[in-house]
Amino acid sequence: MADAPSHAVIELRDLYRIYEMGDQVLHALDGLDLDIHRNEYVAIIGASGSGKSTLMNIIGCLDRASRGEYRLEGTPVGDMNENELARIRNREIGFVFQSFNLLGRASALKNVMQPLVYRKMPRSERRARAVEALERVGLGDRLDSRPNQLSGGQRQRVAIARALVGKPAILLADEPTGNLDSQTSQEIMTLIDQLHDDGQTVIMVTHEPDIAAHCRRVIRLTDGRVEYDRRQAA
Repeated sequence: MADAPSHAVIELRDLYRIYEMGDQVLHALDGLDLDIHRNEYVAIIGASGSGKSTLMNIIGCLDRASRGEYRLEGTPVGDMNENELARIRNREIGFVFQSFNLLGRASALKNVMQPLVYRKMPRSERRARAVEALERVGLGDRLDSRPNQLSGGQRQRVAIARALVGKPAILLADEPTGNLDSQTSQEIMTLIDQLHDDGQTVIMVTHEPDIAAHCRRVIRLTDGRVEYDRRQAA
């Protein structure tokens, strides 16, 4: 099992994300406060328009808050330039998306190696780390398979391996089982459960109660604010 939560890896204080659409102003996040600690397993839930995807994009440094403070490992993210944000996305955060987002013409191995290209790492090291990541998700025998040769569950395993290959501090998963059948969804969640048990910090957006039930902490957003924040037994 993973250790008990330690220091806060994510600190959000009075966070707002405001969109102006003509003469209308939308508060996607409305003064949100939240801490997430290392090794936590968190589900962010809420109705469409609650702010959960906006929150995920800000945590993942894909978007910026309109105001408020976001600290990642104690460092203010709002002070970072675009190059620094790109570095954070490449090194500190692993992304898993509902739609897999794999390169269709590339093998599983090349898909997983791809994030390491930006680190100027020798190809032999990139390959070794990608093989290790694919073996970790149970696809050590499908290195040369392209996405169209893999099932939906296998494609999501490749996506998870790609997210893990850089050894990120945080794994962000946005509806990771949304395109999968119920049995395959449970297989993917068993894998994510194991990653958490191995010490990985996991933050997941989901609208499915049975998926959120895997997490140790459930945060529900309503109108850009935390409606409730509950811990639950394993």
